[in-house]
Amino acid sequence: MRKLVLAASMALLTACSAPQQEQLNFTPRAVLSNSNIVNNTTFSLTSKDVRSAQYVALVDSGRSNIEPIHSKQNVRIALENALLEQFQSQGFRSSVNSENSIVVEVQELLVSIKHSVMENEMDAKLVLEITAETPQGKLVKTYTGSAERNGALSASNSEIELVLNDVANLVLREVANDRELQGYMQERF
Repeated sequence: MRKLVLAASMALLTACSAPQQEQLNFTPRAVLSNSNIVNNTTFSLTSKDVRSAQYVALVDSGRSNIEPIHSKQNVRIALENALLEQFQSQGFRSSVNSENSIVVEVQELLVSIKHSVMENEMDAKLVLEITAETPQGKLVKTYTGSAERNGALSASNSEIELVLNDVANLVLREVANDRELQGYMQERF
């Protein structure tokens, strides 16, 4: 019995000391408006993540080894919170029982990294679909952002985070400046 407890304790300690999988900080920044386009108009905001895989980066080091890297933060929640902050800065107010709704669908978010000891190439892409729906109808828009970056030596996690967050901020800026979406929400919400 004593040997069994000792073996179990050793296995548990070994598992605890195993190296943790690397993760990236995903911190999209909301684009805040200086003026309201409406005054306390309510809407409900929901989001879903329909990506086939939950990692945000794939590192190909060229040695038949492709390593996925996940985000420390939940991608869906981080984007939803940034969009909520953007809409609130325009004068909208979030409410669970509003007849006006916005659904955010994360369709793609990935940074592909090819690197060697001498250089790296990063390609990032984010695809968001936003559906604004009222009793009078709905507007569906797709926003796509992409970014590329090349550098010397292999890519560090901080460089990958920079590209990942840049592409997210690019799409958030596109949503914030979309006159068609703003007009639809202003007139129908």
